[in-house]
Amino acid sequence: TIAVMGCMVNGPGEAREADIGVAFDKNYGVLFKKGKIIAKYSDKTIIKRLLAEIKDE
Repeated sequence: TIAVMGCMVNGPGEAREADIGVAFDKNYGVLFKKGKIIAKYSDKTIIKRLLAEIKDE
């Protein structure tokens, strides 16, 4: 499953439940994989990193 969440209030909890997930804040996104944080990326690179993780899966 893939979760794309637009808020840092509930988003991280829901993104952790997915195989790959991302929770966005104003200027960055946090990428999760199988419940663990992979990294925090700027809003300019997070989509590219998310797509790379999906392709690697």
